[in-house]
Amino acid sequence: MNIAAAANENLAHTSNVLIYSAMAVYTLAFLAHIAEWVFGSRSAVGRTAAALTAETAPKSVTVQVAQKGGTGTAVLERPKVVTRAAAGARDVPDGPGAAGGSEKGDMYGRIAISLTVLAFVIHFGGVLTRALSVERAPWGNMYEFSTTFGMVAVAVYLGLLLAKKNIRWLGLPLVTTILLDLGLAVSVLYTSSDQLVPALHSYWLWIHVSCAIISGASLYVGAVSSLFYRFRDGFEVRQAAGRTGGDILAKKLRNTPASSRWTRVGVRVQMGWDSALERLPASATLDKFAYRVNATVFPLWTFTIIAGSIWAEAAWGRYWGWDPKETWSFITWVAYAAYLHARATAGWKGRKAAYLGLIAFACYLFNYYGVNIFITGKHSYAGV
Repeated sequence: MNIAAAANENLAHTSNVLIYSAMAVYTLAFLAHIAEWVFGSRSAVGRTAAALTAETAPKSVTVQVAQKGGTGTAVLERPKVVTRAAAGARDVPDGPGAAGGSEKGDMYGRIAISLTVLAFVIHFGGVLTRALSVERAPWGNMYEFSTTFGMVAVAVYLGLLLAKKNIRWLGLPLVTTILLDLGLAVSVLYTSSDQLVPALHSYWLWIHVSCAIISGASLYVGAVSSLFYRFRDGFEVRQAAGRTGGDILAKKLRNTPASSRWTRVGVRVQMGWDSALERLPASATLDKFAYRVNATVFPLWTFTIIAGSIWAEAAWGRYWGWDPKETWSFITWVAYAAYLHARATAGWKGRKAAYLGLIAFACYLFNYYGVNIFITGKHSYAGV
C-alpha cells in the first residue's frame, strides 16, 4: 500500500455515484418493506393473537379396544403440549412475520430482500472504489466509517438470512437506519477523498478499525432486537390482561361514538401498531436473540480495545492515556460487560436486560458521534 499516493479523483467520483445509487435502491427496498407490512394477512395475525387468549379444548380420540368378551370402545384424551420459553415466562408463539402469511405480503418481502441485496452490492462497490481512490483502508474519517458501517450492518443481516434465521422482521428498521446513516454521511460528514494524517499510517488501521466496525454493526442488530423486545413485551402484557388482541379493539372502536373522533383515531392507531407487533417473534425469542448477538460480539469488541491500545503505544508511546475515545470505548465495554454479567449471574432477563443493552449501545453511538464531533482529543479525525 502506497500511503503517499495522490487521490484518484475519477475513482473518488465513481464512489460517490455508487453511494448515491445504493441509497436510491435502499429507498426502493424501504418502500417494498412498507408494502410487506401493510399487506400482512390479518387472518394469520388473528391466529397468532388467539394463541395468547384462547385455550384450546383437549381433543378426544376414540379407539377400539379388543376385549375378551367382545369389542369395547374407550375414549382417550390427547395430552396438551405446551412449550415454555423459560421458567415463569409467558407461553407465547412467534408471530407469523411481516407478511403475516399473505402471498402478496410475502411477494413484497421477497422483492425488498432482492433490492437490499442489489443495494448492498452497489454499496460495496462504493466503499471499494473509495479505498482504491487513495490505496488505503476506506475508514480514515467519519464519512468513510459511516458508509462502511452501513455496508457491514447490511452484510450481517443478509448473512443471518442466509443462515435461515428468523430475521426478516429486521428488514424495515435496518433499511431505514441505513438510509439515515448514508444520508448523514453524504450531507454532514462528507470528506473529500484524501490521504491519512500521519498517526493513522499503520497496518493497525486495518485491524483495529475494521473490528470496531464489525462489532458496531453486529451490536446494532442486538440493540434493535432489544428495542423490539420492549415493544413486543408490552403488547403481550396488554394482551394477557385482555386489553388488546382478537376483537377487543374492534369492539372498542364500534362502541366509540362517531362524535369522539380523536378517540376513534387513537384506537385505529393502536390497532395498526398492535397488528405489527403481533407479527414479530415472541418477546422471549427477541430477548434470547439479542443476548446471543451481544455475547458473541463482546469478545471482538474487547479485542478492538486491546488492538487500539497496542496501536496507541506504537503511535504515541503509551498504551492508555484516558483520551476521550479511549474512555468511552472502555465505558461501552463496561456497559456490555455489566449486561452479560447480569444475565449470567443475577438472572436478569427481559426488560432489565433490554434496558442495559440499549444503554450500552447508546454508549457506543456517543463514542462514535459525540466524541468525534464534540470532544477534542487524539482521535479527532472526523474530518468535519
